[in-house]
Amino acid sequence: MSEPAMPPITGLVLAGGMGRRMDSRDKGLVPLHGKPLVAHVIERLAPQVATVLINANRNAERYAQFGYPVFGDDIGGFAGPLAGLHAAMRRCPHPLLVTAPCDSPFLPLDLVARLAEALHAEDAEIAVATSDGFAQPVFALYRTALLPSLAAFVEGGGRKIDAWYASHRRVDVAFSDGGAFANINTLDELRVFDGGTGSATDPL
Repeated sequence: MSEPAMPPITGLVLAGGMGRRMDSRDKGLVPLHGKPLVAHVIERLAPQVATVLINANRNAERYAQFGYPVFGDDIGGFAGPLAGLHAAMRRCPHPLLVTAPCDSPFLPLDLVARLAEALHAEDAEIAVATSDGFAQPVFALYRTALLPSLAAFVEGGGRKIDAWYASHRRVDVAFSDGGAFANINTLDELRVFDGGTGSATDPL
């Protein structure tokens, strides 16, 4: 008997943070090699999923230029990646949702396939990427049926990803290339990755 078809997966780019370590700039719009960080992420993530959503709490019109739906958190106060995930699950058209942050332009091209394979093989609710022995918790695949649990957690003030993960069936998926998960948090890191030429002049 053949394996059941993989259900479609929505990709979520998390761009809702305050960018405190990036001098409060909107990190997804800071340029790397001549184009915004978020453009690099979308180019690598979009071919792996059925559709893309963008969670952004600032500069929605700029993010909308990439051609995908853009929305902010439904919970105020820049409440972190779980708030973005919560908002996305409320809008997600598919039973599975995968996340990637806007400041990780080298994410694996097989990220979604490997997370999905493990999720189904282990009958898990969440599949989380790991590299070099460390979890990469914002690179994860979720069943959107978890929305009631997530809503109760964040609406009750919960913000820590690991605390919410602990209440669900989770599988970790090891990736050998740790550099694929490198994220650019500061202007100094941006200059290193940009060959010393990054100007980071995009909007706050």
